[in-house]
Amino acid sequence: MRKFTALFLCLIAVFAFITACQSDTQHENDADEQEKEIKVLLPEHPYADLLISRINEFEAETGISVVVTQIGEGDITAMQMEAIENDEFTADVFMTRPMTETLSFLKNDRMMPLTGYDFSDYPHNTLEIGYRDGTAYFVPLVVEWQVLYYRKDLLQAAGLDVPTTLEELEEAASILNRDGVAGFASRGAGSPVVSQISGFIYNFGGRFIENGAAAFDSPEAVQAISLYGRLLGMYGPDGVDAMSWSDIMSIFHEGNVAMWTDASVFYGQLIDSEASQVPAENIGVASLPRGPVADQPYIMTSWGISISSNTQDPESSMAFLEWATSSDMARRAMEENIPMARASVWNDPSITEYINPEIVETMIHATQYGYPYALPFMTSIVQARELIGDVISESINTSGTSPRLQSLATQRAADVNQLLREDGEYGTAR
Repeated sequence: MRKFTALFLCLIAVFAFITACQSDTQHENDADEQEKEIKVLLPEHPYADLLISRINEFEAETGISVVVTQIGEGDITAMQMEAIENDEFTADVFMTRPMTETLSFLKNDRMMPLTGYDFSDYPHNTLEIGYRDGTAYFVPLVVEWQVLYYRKDLLQAAGLDVPTTLEELEEAASILNRDGVAGFASRGAGSPVVSQISGFIYNFGGRFIENGAAAFDSPEAVQAISLYGRLLGMYGPDGVDAMSWSDIMSIFHEGNVAMWTDASVFYGQLIDSEASQVPAENIGVASLPRGPVADQPYIMTSWGISISSNTQDPESSMAFLEWATSSDMARRAMEENIPMARASVWNDPSITEYINPEIVETMIHATQYGYPYALPFMTSIVQARELIGDVISESINTSGTSPRLQSLATQRAADVNQLLREDGEYGTAR
């Protein structure tokens, strides 16, 4: 009897131990389910603000907690580059500027391949920068493209149609350049000018970088640089060689610019009745005039979103990315005048009926024909922009007639090639 009692008590103890272990395991599993948490890095940007305002919806739907760090647009690139270099990147999901950051992320294997994501709703040229070996590493969010802003009233008074070729653009600029109004304006300051000359170079058949080597010294590219300098030197506003977009915006608002090429994102500011003396109904938007060889305005994914290869929870990170890039979020963003990359929102009449049809037309044109590199795609992009800017400044300051333009372009191309070699990118075709 005593042996039976002892055995019985032993069995009870074992059962209690097993039950306790099972209970602890269950508690741990429950805790795991309840404590899923991801870190998201966002810039101070309207789309990031939209996400933040609705993150509680994602958390309620998924049970995943989201810890957001938001950093100013001017600081986020430097922070991300430093984190990559020091292997201290801790965000699971992050917004990124593909043109300036993606190459470094890819070279250092800091992005998770997005093999399971459905990219069917995105124009290919909004994705190209983020591809490696046929796999995409970011989802496009916000896009911009090159357009021609023009004064409808001034063109009509001069009996001119909207220019559709660069030749017609130059002719119109010469006619409209009178009575204190600049016939044509675009960025002229060294580094900022590079993105806006890109469409001119592409339309002449040139490139910044081709097959991993500098190509802006090709005859085609130099022809485009010469035309750009001639347009600004002869028909641009005084001091244009030191101007960026904000300077030209002010002059346009004052009524002293007839035509201006720049990014599509400035349309809202351009027609601001509180800032501009030019009525909105007098401001038109058209695609960048085509060149003698091509019709390729730049189209640029200005912001994308990616998952870090260091994430410890790829499933939760992907859930957030899919929510943040959903068609519903894209629709909400478009309603707040944020130009999104998804094609479906630009083909939805319930959305586009509130958007200037000229903006819609130029967007669709850019997605069909645009070239996805507004700048040279390389790690040392800041230094390269300065070097290319030297060549453009020479052209502007001589109205495109400098006898040393070709030799200067060749020298600066050699300098850019040296940067490519130092970064291990020379001869690497994309």
